[in-house]
Amino acid sequence: MGSLDGKLGIVFGVANKRSIAWAIAQSWAKEGAKLAFTYQGERLKDNVEELAGTFGADTLIMPCDVTKDEDIARVFAEVGQKFGKLHLLLHSVAFAPKAALEGDFINTDREAFKIAHDVSAYSLVALSRAAAPLMTGGGSIVAMSYYGAEKVVPHYNVMGVAKASLEASTRYLAYDLGPKKIRVNCISAGPVNTLAARGISGFMEMIKHYEAHAPLKRTCLPEELGATGTFLASDGGAAITGQVIYVDGGYQIMGM
Repeated sequence: MGSLDGKLGIVFGVANKRSIAWAIAQSWAKEGAKLAFTYQGERLKDNVEELAGTFGADTLIMPCDVTKDEDIARVFAEVGQKFGKLHLLLHSVAFAPKAALEGDFINTDREAFKIAHDVSAYSLVALSRAAAPLMTGGGSIVAMSYYGAEKVVPHYNVMGVAKASLEASTRYLAYDLGPKKIRVNCISAGPVNTLAARGISGFMEMIKHYEAHAPLKRTCLPEELGATGTFLASDGGAAITGQVIYVDGGYQIMGM
């Protein structure tokens, strides 16, 4: 018996096999969850179809631009039609224009600030609002964050500010959805070599810094993020909501 047997979930944010979203999806499926997937744009369609297809030819795979309310409405209508209800939602979606992740934060333009917050933070609110009516028996919503939400990480810039908004949104959503037995939490992952991470200037130096300074002398592995995502989705995390769980080799506790 898996810890998620009988659970139905939807995963936002798989880009390729290195995606944190994919690591968590694999863990959820291994523990018995039946999953639906979305993809952002035609460019990622084949990747997601190939990966999600490993869970069965009937796996529900849908396009979704999280900045469009009509896309979100269509996705959850399809999920409701196929599943009837929902227990799990993974939000592993973030974006900022490349120029905003270079140079100084003070030079972030208005449009880049809006885009980063819309895609990376507001989308959690929009997806949670759409998912809640399907989570009739309670549920678990898990979002992905990073230490740059709490402390300055050079070059992370507007994405750090958007992740701070994501973490605050997690707490407010946890309060709103608590009476419905829906829990909302963030996993703050140490740096992982993903497609998105490689867009951050100085990323490999960041990995080396974690290896030198974290108590465990390393960052984290995708499968460890999968295990934490599964814990938060399971009955083992039944009393945990509104929290940011750090999976980073202990780096977050260090002062120097």
